Amino acid sequence: MIRAGLLAGCTLTAAPPALAQTAAPANPREAPLTDTIIVTARATRREAIASDSLALPHQVALPADAAAIAARVAGGNIYGNGALSGQFSYRGLAGERVLGRVNGQRFATGGPNAMDPPHHYAPAILIERIEVARGVAPVSQGPALGGAANAELVQAQFADRPTLTPQVRMASQYRSVDDSHAVGGLAALASERWRFGLIASREEGDDYRFPGGKAVGTSFERNLYGVHAGFQTGAGELFVEYRRSETDPSGNPPFALDIVYFNTDFVQGGFRGQIAENVGLTVRLGHVAVRHLMDNQTLRQPAAAPMQARATFADADTVTAEAALRFGGNSAYFEVGADAELHDRFVTITNPTNPAFFIQSQPNVQAERIGGYLQWRGQLGAAQFELGGRIDRIEQSVGIPQLGAAVPMGPRGLAAAFVASARKAEDTTLDAAVRLWRPGGALVPRLSLARKTRVPSVLERFAWLPTEASYGLADGNIYVGNQALAPEVAWIAEAGFDFVNDWLTLRPTVYYRRIEDFIQGTPFDATPGVIDTPVEMVAGMNGDPTPLMFRNTDAALYGLDLDFVLRPLASLELAGTASVVRGERRDIADDLYRIPPANLRLSATWATGDLLLGAEVFAAADQNRVSLTNSEPPSDGYITLGLFARYAFSEGLALEAGIENLTDEAYAPHLAGRSRVGASDVPVGARLPGPGRGAWVRVKAQF
Repeated sequence: MIRAGLLAGCTLTAAPPALAQTAAPANPREAPLTDTIIVTARATRREAIASDSLALPHQVALPADAAAIAARVAGGNIYGNGALSGQFSYRGLAGERVLGRVNGQRFATGGPNAMDPPHHYAPAILIERIEVARGVAPVSQGPALGGAANAELVQAQFADRPTLTPQVRMASQYRSVDDSHAVGGLAALASERWRFGLIASREEGDDYRFPGGKAVGTSFERNLYGVHAGFQTGAGELFVEYRRSETDPSGNPPFALDIVYFNTDFVQGGFRGQIAENVGLTVRLGHVAVRHLMDNQTLRQPAAAPMQARATFADADTVTAEAALRFGGNSAYFEVGADAELHDRFVTITNPTNPAFFIQSQPNVQAERIGGYLQWRGQLGAAQFELGGRIDRIEQSVGIPQLGAAVPMGPRGLAAAFVASARKAEDTTLDAAVRLWRPGGALVPRLSLARKTRVPSVLERFAWLPTEASYGLADGNIYVGNQALAPEVAWIAEAGFDFVNDWLTLRPTVYYRRIEDFIQGTPFDATPGVIDTPVEMVAGMNGDPTPLMFRNTDAALYGLDLDFVLRPLASLELAGTASVVRGERRDIADDLYRIPPANLRLSATWATGDLLLGAEVFAAADQNRVSLTNSEPPSDGYITLGLFARYAFSEGLALEAGIENLTDEAYAPHLAGRSRVGASDVPVGARLPGPGRGAWVRVKAQF
């Protein structure tokens, strides 16, 4: 679990779950198997291996992109595709391979190139916590090839009195490197039976600065507001919530188009709790509606010429339903559950200067998944275990694309061939996971084994028009789909231990993932660069005569990550994370694409009374093991240094400040996307650089 208490405290650090404080974990039964990043103020002591001694506070400037917070966990990283479009990478996997949710709700992103990955809808200023499944997500969370990350936004909490009492939390931040500001908070009324809450946030930032100038086209603007309520009945709760997220023009330099708007509505409700002694029930229904426009006119500098002007409209609707019945307590139970997801998408590419030019690149795309699972937690001798299995049935289909009169013959021919194809697919997948650990004492060994699957996305299967849409890879390559794709199957083994005593917390993990039918972009045919097919001809018209087709390959990912906390003195704490991952193709001699380099994060924090001071160093190694298939360039290593401080005026009011990239280091993270903006100090085709030196200040209040 990544626990980021919005206002209660002062630290944001990649820390082991032993360091969690404030409220108890959202799912205590998952405590041995979750990771924690925390923003908090007070130290407490817990005996659970997932939340033991609190690390002394850390601080960083909260990024607008919540994925950058999740990336601080051991094994985490981020695809830098813009201020609001980053994708969480975990142990070398990203995109749809890592399950992303907000307030426990699954949904389909609206952008065909994932400009709105799940955590786009979780403003950092409103985050209560981010829960990251440790290594292997349990089958109860749904299908996911890699881990799972759930961002929980701040909400009203039940009070300990019968009368309604107010709850208020507010936070605001200014960051100089992009002249950005963010403000958000919660206003609520709650009693021991009822809770009502209103949340809202506003974020806005300009193009950020780096040592070589300004990264033009990186400005952003987003609003979010919502209401929620809960009624506590017995040992359970009836709950309902609604949120509206409005992203206004925001830059995405790695993409051909920028965000003009995302207007997205979230609704969900249900019941969670006990219905009888040792019998728990969870029921949840939800709907998410995304309406999206992107273009190369509103923000892009210079704007595209009239013939190349594009405005793409995209809609995505998701309906979800889930139910689970559990027999037993948190430490020993048997659970049976079922869930369903229904997705509808529609994407139309237009030329705003020519009404006769339009292409339905994803017409009436439908995907339906129905699944069920069994999960058992118990004890075998001195060891505890969690064993689960699930089955899912997935059906996908695509309608008939319509094209305008101004569309040339090349795309028309591809559309005709696509119409004549099957345009549908059906898959049945099986997942299984077993996790074992031996509690008791300072040392807790643990072992996980799993078989996890992922069905090809509708983009990977049905992208009939060669475009740069690749679910956020943002590498400048043009991709086309493949209806013959089989589901990915990962065989996973990981082992490690938790060591916790009064002065040291250490949690290393070594892992191996063997992935059959791994989906990768590969050369369209055996003669790359020779335009001898209609697909290559159309791709050449779009600027790349060497398109890639999604195909099944074989791959392996293996590595080591750890986090630690050292407490040599009562007022001093040293903490950090280290991550190393290696990704290889097993069918050919090549490396996997966009694998993060080895990295290390170290921090030192000194605290006395109401004052806290600290420093943090982040170092990334060179990355020379890159994908030749995807023309991936290597990257250089770098080191950045930040300073931070906090002063608590009272228990509910604190001022926080810091300096990021103190040495003004010029660097470009390996997973950053490549800039497509011509009128920028970042050369076209170069990786987006990291931000330069800047100051930030934040105020937090609660009462």
